[in-house]
Amino acid sequence: MALKKRGSRPIVVDGIGYRWFVRLKPTYSQGLTWSPLSFAVERADPPGCAILIVRLSSPHPGNWMNAPASPVLPSTVANAIRQALHCGWQPERPGSPFILDLGDEDQIP
Repeated sequence: MALKKRGSRPIVVDGIGYRWFVRLKPTYSQGLTWSPLSFAVERADPPGCAILIVRLSSPHPGNWMNAPASPVLPSTVANAIRQALHCGWQPERPGSPFILDLGDEDQIP
């Protein structure tokens, strides 16, 4: 499974290119703040291998409950990629999505 190019943003972490994507519209669960904001990452070359799903502690910015939310910063994405690689994510190998739950750690620079 590959991320769609439209709407994804490029980022280079430690000399390797990746693309990341945040849903513009929240899912039903995110809209009601039952589940947190998440984003997906994949390696840019070769695309279509293992996807990284990162769950943050903050709600989606488009939530319907007017809960305070913060945007996903490129520094947060870079830190998540480094942490996922350290935890065993292998972006060049096909396989199931790798889930990384940052909890309260996503706000740490």
